[in-house]
Amino acid sequence: MKKPFLILLLSLQFCCGMAQKKVSFFSIPDTTVNSHVWLLTGTTATLYGASLAALNTAWYKGYPRTGFHFFNDIGEWNQMDKAGHIFSAYFIGKYSREMWRWSGLPRKKQIWIGGLSGFAYQSVVEVLDGYSSEWGFSWSDMGANAIGSALLISQELAWNEQRIQLKFSAHSQRYDDPVLQEKADQLFGTTFWERTLKNYNGQTYWLSVNPYSFNKNGNFPKWLNIAVGYGAQGMVGGRDNTWTDSHGIDHDYHQLQRVRQFYFSPDIDFTRIPTRKKGIKVLFQVLNMMKFPAPTLEISSKGRVVLHPVYF
Repeated sequence: MKKPFLILLLSLQFCCGMAQKKVSFFSIPDTTVNSHVWLLTGTTATLYGASLAALNTAWYKGYPRTGFHFFNDIGEWNQMDKAGHIFSAYFIGKYSREMWRWSGLPRKKQIWIGGLSGFAYQSVVEVLDGYSSEWGFSWSDMGANAIGSALLISQELAWNEQRIQLKFSAHSQRYDDPVLQEKADQLFGTTFWERTLKNYNGQTYWLSVNPYSFNKNGNFPKWLNIAVGYGAQGMVGGRDNTWTDSHGIDHDYHQLQRVRQFYFSPDIDFTRIPTRKKGIKVLFQVLNMMKFPAPTLEISSKGRVVLHPVYF
């Protein structure tokens, strides 16, 4: 957390908590602390509202609005966009759940409020899509959002921990063909962050499983995970690699093969590395959203098998 935000939280906690028993800022209370509940509610609403307003301005800028409509995009991008929806709903819900531990609310309320926040946030984004002429409301996107939240909530209810975590990795990719690279720049952006978030060809989404949590009497280290990943390559269009440029010239890159890729790799669960320093614990929580670079076996839908010494 940044220092100004910490100061704000501490100040509000002090002001709101004068009439009740004092609770250390970093401690997990045994009973509901009303000041914590109101603070988390206000902070969440403010952050969600501000981010949605920014998204409404930035993402949809330049695209005409239309009446609310539906759009079936289940066959696009080799379902990499659906993997992104699952991950986003899981990721938002996971860290919201971690924050709501601080409220002192009963455990199940914490889980449902925190866990559903990712689904709720993504649902609002989907409604905004429904009013854009470029996109539309997608039921498959909503299904993916529900899967992400369900993966989080079900594990919290069953085990009170995340034994199977969703993680993300990405690498840059460039094409030797200048026309193809120009199209990729148009679709995915030119900056590091744009390419990381928008270029499905360089993204991998992982299911990272912690064997120790399923068998605490086994020989697996607590921090060692086994990860299965999914990615895709060869895509410069949602359904195919054809397009018409601004000069009216048709392009058909059918020779660019659209392939699915499956990965198997060891991983690290940073949250299971013992430490008493709270700042390190926060850092480990952030690091845990990313797949640790490691030797990786890749199997593609075209039958290609590759062993990467290090893959991210």
